[in-house]
Amino acid sequence: MKIRAAILKQSPAAAPFAQSRPLSIEEIELDPPGPEELLVRIGAAGLCHSDLSVINGNRPRQTPMVLGHEAAGTVVEVGAGIRDLAPGDRVVMTFQPSCGHCLPCAEGRPALCIPGAEANGKGVMMAGGVRLHDEHDHHDIHHHCGISGYADHAVVSRHSVVRVDAPDVPFAELALFGCAVQTGVGAIINTCRVQPGQSVAIVGLGGVGLAALLGAVAAGATEIIAIDLSQEKMAIARSLGATRTYNASGENVIEEVRKDTGGGVDHAVEVAGAAPAFDLAYRITRRGGQTVSAGLASPTAEFRIPAVNVVADERTVKGSYMGSCVPQRDIPRFISLYRAGKLPVDRLLTDVLSLDDINEGFDRLDRGEAIRQVVLFDPQEITAWRSNKGGRVIK
Repeated sequence: MKIRAAILKQSPAAAPFAQSRPLSIEEIELDPPGPEELLVRIGAAGLCHSDLSVINGNRPRQTPMVLGHEAAGTVVEVGAGIRDLAPGDRVVMTFQPSCGHCLPCAEGRPALCIPGAEANGKGVMMAGGVRLHDEHDHHDIHHHCGISGYADHAVVSRHSVVRVDAPDVPFAELALFGCAVQTGVGAIINTCRVQPGQSVAIVGLGGVGLAALLGAVAAGATEIIAIDLSQEKMAIARSLGATRTYNASGENVIEEVRKDTGGGVDHAVEVAGAAPAFDLAYRITRRGGQTVSAGLASPTAEFRIPAVNVVADERTVKGSYMGSCVPQRDIPRFISLYRAGKLPVDRLLTDVLSLDDINEGFDRLDRGEAIRQVVLFDPQEITAWRSNKGGRVIK
């Protein structure tokens, strides 16, 4: 079938993207779903720094490629071998497919699935090959994280979706659970295992960082430190439950945080995707505390720590990929928390836009002017959202 998609023809691309136009909106061919695959009509797809890092070359990937790894939609058709999903079901995509059989999957760590990571690295489907092709010369177009959500339809593996029973939640909000919420809230709940009464610091207040902050509030943390370079984002953090905010560029920010928290926080979570932010997070963690990185830094970035501190201070340094989530378990329970008013992720949604405006959207993300923007494929939904929300949810 013919679909309309945003194709990254080559990387790196230079900003401003409104001028360089790295994402080309074109009609392309989409194969029907094979065994254990689904055809999904995309309802919404979020703009994330992980997509931006492919566009600007910080994380090289195969091109041409249809980007988009944070999405939600409706099942249109199911391939052979699928018995637990049917046309009409609502699904949230998860950007790391899991085979269920490799050692990490058997250990209950599907985010580390070996075949899934290999497929994502090659830009192909879990079952191998691609389902996207150029309309004119039929050349292959690669998949992003097995999803390629910047298109009105996608063929995805059964291992890349989670069925959700949430007819009252708009797709613009459901999409956020595929990446921002999984990664941010999961880092707090699953990786850090924050307990009521503990202290948490979040370094980096993008969509994932503010989702982590919401997770810290939901987990019962009593001291929640928010650190960023943007005064506006720190103000948003305070409105979402941060008890203290600090500018990361402050000359004495580390000393100030340690003094104000009585020697450092129990858990410091870095979500900026930069080694200096990880270093800051480590230095504001108390003795016996835990420093977690959930941001994807450049492959060449390095983080150094004094080896003696790990022993003498009984320090823990951990990574958190996809929030250490089990998507089939965690996405539904995070949605339940949202519907109960305990995880207001809708407040992370800055704006909605059409597929045609996606390059301008990435400019706003690159300049730090947006938390989460979402592509909607129905013009009436865009008009309705802006009419109801005034074009901005965050207050």
